Amino acid sequence: MTKTATGIGDTDQGIFIGKGEQSVWLTLGLANRHGLVTGATGTGKTVSLQVMAEGFSRAGVPVFVADIKGDLSGISEPGEARDFILDRAKTMGLEFQPDQFSTIFWDVFGEQGHPVRATVSEMGPLLLSRMMDLNETQEGVLNIAFRVADEQGLMLLDMKDLRAILSFIAERAAELTTLYGNVSKQSVGAIQRRLLVLEHQGGEKFFGEPALDLNDFMRTDRDGRGMINILAADKLMQNPRLYATFLLWMLSELFERLPEVGDPPKPKLVFFFDEAHLLFNDAPKALMEKIEQVVRLIRSKGVGVYFVTQNPIDVPDKVLAQLGNRVQHALRAFTPRDQKAVAAAAQTFRPNPKLDTARVITELGKGEALVSCLEGNGTPAVVERVMVRPPSARIGPISPEERSALIARSPVKGKYDTAIDSESAYELLQKRVEDTAAAADGSSGGVLGQIGSIVGSIFGTNTPRGRLSTGQVIARNVTRSVTNKVVGGIVADLGKSVGGSVGSSVGRALVRGALGGLLRR
Repeated sequence: MTKTATGIGDTDQGIFIGKGEQSVWLTLGLANRHGLVTGATGTGKTVSLQVMAEGFSRAGVPVFVADIKGDLSGISEPGEARDFILDRAKTMGLEFQPDQFSTIFWDVFGEQGHPVRATVSEMGPLLLSRMMDLNETQEGVLNIAFRVADEQGLMLLDMKDLRAILSFIAERAAELTTLYGNVSKQSVGAIQRRLLVLEHQGGEKFFGEPALDLNDFMRTDRDGRGMINILAADKLMQNPRLYATFLLWMLSELFERLPEVGDPPKPKLVFFFDEAHLLFNDAPKALMEKIEQVVRLIRSKGVGVYFVTQNPIDVPDKVLAQLGNRVQHALRAFTPRDQKAVAAAAQTFRPNPKLDTARVITELGKGEALVSCLEGNGTPAVVERVMVRPPSARIGPISPEERSALIARSPVKGKYDTAIDSESAYELLQKRVEDTAAAADGSSGGVLGQIGSIVGSIFGTNTPRGRLSTGQVIARNVTRSVTNKVVGGIVADLGKSVGGSVGSSVGRALVRGALGGLLRR
């Protein structure tokens, strides 16, 4: 690899990760083969993540990263020439150059960055079921709700739309059961309760418009550097299921929308998934299959996915096999599970005859890591023990004032900040109810009109005489009795007013005119 003139160790083809007996680079052309960063708390995972994010940005690759603790926000400000940073850079033969990177802050709740929204339709029934922890039966009902919404031409944008369509199918449960399978009001009620919980957890802020345009994640600045998109996830992590489902939705959307590019010289986007174990905890089979599919196939879209977690065993084997670039910080082997994690981590590396990988994993100091990246035609390099290079930007969080200033001059300022309430399922279903009520009001025609409407609904308008069912015959007789009493009272009053035989004649004519021959069937 040919070194650039930056003095930071990066090359035209790779990102400098660190140096031990051998220097290690992450090859840009193989960065879309995904990766894994693991290690116990406080061993330096965040710094390694920042080093890689800086390297991708310099290479013109946009980055998305979830910031759990707020530590990564410092990448937007120049680094400080502290003694330990200067010493480490000197040891590696590097020249420390403070640097900062163009950053866009995002926040599902709209407090520490631009709001991030998705529509209910975009999320889909599978991910929504995962978000609300629905059982198989409830998930089936939710699928029916989405199907009915499509057939009725009803857009599902926000949570009130979803509630409205659920109420709609509950009212028509008997009809829909014959078409799509069992739709019980109990299942609908259970889903509505789950929606209420999700709303209290902040879900109502996530669903709506304007929905996120993923192209805004794939920007470069005026210097050609990739924008670093940071999702403020400290509050979002209070609902781990919402956090994991949201990031999976983003990956799914990228997978569906981006064109196939094969193996580009560098990725189109790199996605860092912190606390990755949350994605796989208690995931049903259908969801696991979707995750595996996305991770396996999104590589050809030019997207690299890097999972960050404490233990390699947190990631299922089928997914772990797809992660070619590995950075392993120290693990502690105090418990049987920890010992299993150490053994599993050691076995995933290509052996180095000079290293006892399993032993070294437990001995690594802060800032040290075992690194193995893909090289050549995609084969993993032998594992190396390295000291991770120091970042060029600030290590640690920025102040609220600095964050506010960056948000104020963001390239997407004003695009997502104000929510839009478009006409969708809720409004259209409300309008249908109002129109039906108005039509009923207009066609009532007073007491006699209402009676005629009721009678017509009982007997129908196209039933031939002599073909009434037993139930209809009984209903006819009852209705005759009630109608005679009601109309008889009206006739009596009218007869009194008109008087004599004329009154009786008018009354009889009125009855004939109002009911016609309807009751004589």
